[in-house]
Amino acid sequence: MPTVKEIYEYIKTFAPEEMALDTDNVGFLVGIGETEVTKILVCLDITSDVIAEAIETGVQLIVAHHPLFFELKNVTDTDITGSKIVRLLSNGISAICMHTNLDAAGGGVNDALAVAVGIIDDSRIAEPLPGHKSLATGEVFSLGRVGNLNKPCSMPDYLARLKNALGVNGLRYHDAERGVYRVAISSGAGSAEWENALKSGCDTFVTADIKYHLFLEAKERGINLIDAGHFSTENLVSDVLVSKLKTAFPTVKSVESKTQDQTVAFF
Repeated sequence: MPTVKEIYEYIKTFAPEEMALDTDNVGFLVGIGETEVTKILVCLDITSDVIAEAIETGVQLIVAHHPLFFELKNVTDTDITGSKIVRLLSNGISAICMHTNLDAAGGGVNDALAVAVGIIDDSRIAEPLPGHKSLATGEVFSLGRVGNLNKPCSMPDYLARLKNALGVNGLRYHDAERGVYRVAISSGAGSAEWENALKSGCDTFVTADIKYHLFLEAKERGINLIDAGHFSTENLVSDVLVSKLKTAFPTVKSVESKTQDQTVAFF
């Protein structure tokens, strides 16, 4: 059976840690590298419910998108993060977290989102947003994508399509009363990519966790702006990770968490 370390080395081949933001904390964050793995649980967040699920189903490794922690001064069971780490280690469970590097990576979070929003299919390929960076190998990467729909549609029609495609329980948006055709995206809290989205010539920008002032600016600039929720713009990658892990490690049972869903509800 493959070890945690071997699985970690594989994940880095398609989500290089050099793509992560400097402020991020990605990689093999908790556990013992030589532990043999028979079952992997894939999730967006390592919550207490996810850890309970991992314990109950006999998982040795959790592969998550969001880091379990960013900065630590101690690990005890007296706070939420510390208690999670203690539970993981006490039950022989390791954790690998790939965050902004997986957002940027080819075939990662933003490409999965690009498929869902309709700017990638068999005939169309999305481009990285302007302001992209590159690795030492010359590979270009970006925390967003931009591309065209198969054909223009109205904003109300696009909102209905997007809500269905993402399975999101609510959309926050500004309708600039223009058609939707050239769409820019940045998964999760992607408002920092706003200027790059504008440079791309988009008529519509889809991201999450949008603040009020950006809706005001979108109105002034005449840009359609859609907040499709942090969970719903990122959890798409769970299926992608499960598929990759199954292909690379066919003897390991890789499954998506059944306990996770959208935390934010709308009344």
